[in-house]
Amino acid sequence: MASPGPRRLYWEEVEVGAEYISPGRTVTEADIVAFAGLSGDYSVLHTDEEFMKGTAFGHRIAHGLLGLSIQSGLAQRGIAVQPATIAFLGLTWRFEKPIFIGDTIHVRARVAEKRETSRPDRGIVTWEREIINQRGEVVQRGTTMNMIQRRPAG
Repeated sequence: MASPGPRRLYWEEVEVGAEYISPGRTVTEADIVAFAGLSGDYSVLHTDEEFMKGTAFGHRIAHGLLGLSIQSGLAQRGIAVQPATIAFLGLTWRFEKPIFIGDTIHVRARVAEKRETSRPDRGIVTWEREIINQRGEVVQRGTTMNMIQRRPAG
């Protein structure tokens, strides 16, 4: 007999206003090097410490898209029962402050809205998300939208 798999949170069970806090994660030199290799973004902002000493930042900074990517995984770790996600639909995002090597970030996610679709087996959930560093500063924020499975009939 096949295992039914892990418990998942259906659209009907998602509550507007519910808030989730992820565990923290420290951004490392290895993260930045790996992301540069994966993305092909070898900008001096991320790869040249000597150059960056003469800038307003004073040090290399993490790629903004690296922070966005890390938040996606952290946000999932903040929810005990994972939503029955069908698809990621889009986002609006702001990069407010830099993320430095050694910063420990976590994500605060809040269900902002949910709505039905024309299909009875799915709905849309909009999340407000913030990436917060160890100093309590919001370094990135935005909204994401996911298509979530509705509870199967029966």
